[in-house]
Amino acid sequence: MKKLLLQIALLFTVSISLASFKKIENPPVVKANKNTKISGLVLEKTSIKLGFIKLTDMAPLAIAKHKGFFEAEGLNVTLEAQANWRDILDKVADGQLDGAHMLAGQIVAANSGVGRQVALVTPFSMDLNGNAITVSNDVWWKIADYLPKEYGRPIHPIKASDLIPAITLYKELKKPFVMGVVSQVSNHNYLLRYWLAAGGIIPGFYNQEDQLGNLDGQIRIDVVAPPQMPTVLEQGKINAYCVGEPWNQQAVDVGVGVPLITSKDIWKNHPEKVFATTKEFAENNPNTIIAITKALIRAGKWLDNPENRKEASRILAKEAYVDGEKRVIDNSMLGSYEYEKGDIRVEGDFNVFFKYNATYPYYSDGIWFLTQMKRWGQITGDMPNEWYHSKIKEIYKPEIWLKAANLLLEQGVLQKSEIPQTDGYKPATAQFIDHMVYDGKKPNEYINSFKIGIKSTI
Repeated sequence: MKKLLLQIALLFTVSISLASFKKIENPPVVKANKNTKISGLVLEKTSIKLGFIKLTDMAPLAIAKHKGFFEAEGLNVTLEAQANWRDILDKVADGQLDGAHMLAGQIVAANSGVGRQVALVTPFSMDLNGNAITVSNDVWWKIADYLPKEYGRPIHPIKASDLIPAITLYKELKKPFVMGVVSQVSNHNYLLRYWLAAGGIIPGFYNQEDQLGNLDGQIRIDVVAPPQMPTVLEQGKINAYCVGEPWNQQAVDVGVGVPLITSKDIWKNHPEKVFATTKEFAENNPNTIIAITKALIRAGKWLDNPENRKEASRILAKEAYVDGEKRVIDNSMLGSYEYEKGDIRVEGDFNVFFKYNATYPYYSDGIWFLTQMKRWGQITGDMPNEWYHSKIKEIYKPEIWLKAANLLLEQGVLQKSEIPQTDGYKPATAQFIDHMVYDGKKPNEYINSFKIGIKSTI
């Protein structure tokens, strides 16, 4: 009898223990309604719909959702994949999306007379670096033998000037040499043009007659949606492209292309995507946008912990997010990069989500996009330096980021050293492939420093 009672008591104890563990693993979901107060904020709107493109740099959104950072702020966030960048712009502008993973150049253009005009703002920079330029196998075979090598392997990064023999041969065969970008106002477009011009190749200019930016160009640039890049390259409709991951590594994986250079070798630690909303949304929902920014800062910090990168790759590979092969996503997310098939090299800082103050929306980052729009003819007329500064302050909102960051500091999520003491401008830098000096406080001087490009007369 005593033995039976002992067994019953033991079973009861185990049951209680298991139940306790279950509660720890599955904490109750915090439900937030209109005007719910979370972390000192009264939220104006709690059900939020955000858009993204299937790229690894949408990671802060995926992690904020998957790890419960949005939920911890009282936000019920739905993430929706979109077909292309134009769709994202239209849906944010029309209120179908509350905000989105967007091209930094896209929101700058939308406020500066280039393309559809919408008053957009960003409180959060999503990442640094993350792109590459990939060529087709046909182009690679035409240049590979002439590239400098070390230990039998081509030396990367490869300069644009190394493409000249292939471009010349295509011209002799009366074939266009076509390079793909994801948008006429994307960083990919401007970084590709920058790389080409640094190698002495004229990428072409924009004017009223040529809205594709191919006037007087030695190559042609076309727009292709990111997930379609490898397929279009294989079909021979384009000969190269500049895009984010996983679509360069996908070309290697399926054997249709070879990356030449990563974007951080064009401009080290360049800004990439942003999180953006309409100005109206930000003004009508000031606490909600702070809460969103808090969750995204937490996600960025979580992502830049090396111990979390493998889990991040697993999350991004899910159908709801990037929907790609984990092994392909791993290449860039885990600090390695594959050039030719089997040629895997260490590539630190390919994706940066938090360190180097990656999440802070610097004015100087936005001004760089304005200088490139002027350089290639999208912005017509000459503008004084003050125009660049005042224009970007309409768009980039570090004051929202600082409110979010200071709340996270109070909560012990951030350290004081992780909040930059800045006037919004990064120090002048020459960390470009051509070593040109960029000072965001002197945009006209920067524009006029290039051999190839439209000059300012101011």
